[in-house]
Amino acid sequence: MTAEFIKIEGIPKPASRIALGTWAMGGFMWGGPDDANAAKTIDKALDVGINLIDTAPVYGFGHSEEILGKALEGRRDRVVLATKVGLDWQDGHVFRDSRKARIEAELDASLKRLRTDHIDLYQVHWPDPKTPFEETARALEKSVQSGKVRALGLSNFSPEQMDEFRKFAPVAAIQPPYNLFEREIEKDVLPYAVSNNLVVLAYGPLCRGLLSGKMTADHVFTGDDLRKVDPKFQQPRFAQYLNAVEGLKTIAEQHGKSLLALAIRWVLDRGPTIALWGARKPEQITGVQDAFGWTLSKDDMAAIDAILDKAITDPVGPEFMAPPARA
Repeated sequence: MTAEFIKIEGIPKPASRIALGTWAMGGFMWGGPDDANAAKTIDKALDVGINLIDTAPVYGFGHSEEILGKALEGRRDRVVLATKVGLDWQDGHVFRDSRKARIEAELDASLKRLRTDHIDLYQVHWPDPKTPFEETARALEKSVQSGKVRALGLSNFSPEQMDEFRKFAPVAAIQPPYNLFEREIEKDVLPYAVSNNLVVLAYGPLCRGLLSGKMTADHVFTGDDLRKVDPKFQQPRFAQYLNAVEGLKTIAEQHGKSLLALAIRWVLDRGPTIALWGARKPEQITGVQDAFGWTLSKDDMAAIDAILDKAITDPVGPEFMAPPARA
């Protein structure tokens, strides 16, 4: 099937509505890096029509950006490149820092690691409660005026925070968590994006593997795996979510699709959305095309909601992922 694309204000090239997310490639909180497979994964994504790749300095403390920069040498012009700013780390501990000096240093470091002279979409990773949004926004607007950045985005911001930021700099996109199991943005962020012509980059559309259809109750998470601290993967909630997965598979089968394709299609059918498909091995890109070329009906959406309401009696959001403010 032909890929679907969407226009992000300020970026000349239309972006694929499925993007490659590279958090796992950095290794941090995902059991360590695997550079050879990461490079093959990027190749596979480009081959199947994905042209938007999203990364961040904190993914492996620069390692994800380094892998991406090396893999894209000689073909940077094929890609809409998105990265982030506003997190710092010390001794493996991550905290928020969106001060002007941090932004200027982080931008130059990202450009060097990515081996490029510009970033297409530059996103504030988390709102920094200790830095005025005006300081952050004006520093980022300066990066656009200099040509180092084409468009600005915000990640994990509320509508009120976006309103304040947008007093000082234009915003083209918002990146929140969004999937079949984590739907808080439907109350405020998604309607805000529609009203203000923002593209929504939905991260975690497979809910950290829950919606891959491959997870079982006896799965063991080891090392620094993020899911060791995700409440969804702890009993008794884990069993509830797995029961929902079994119900969702029936909807997918009615369309002749995998659960994975259903989960992505659901995100694409919810608004001006892009689904960030996280992968670290080329085989994990398999099935991307199955999310294109069809839609879910109102009856499908209602049936999905009924399955979730019945199976998940103790839902929980992605709040556990929020990093602290700086000391």
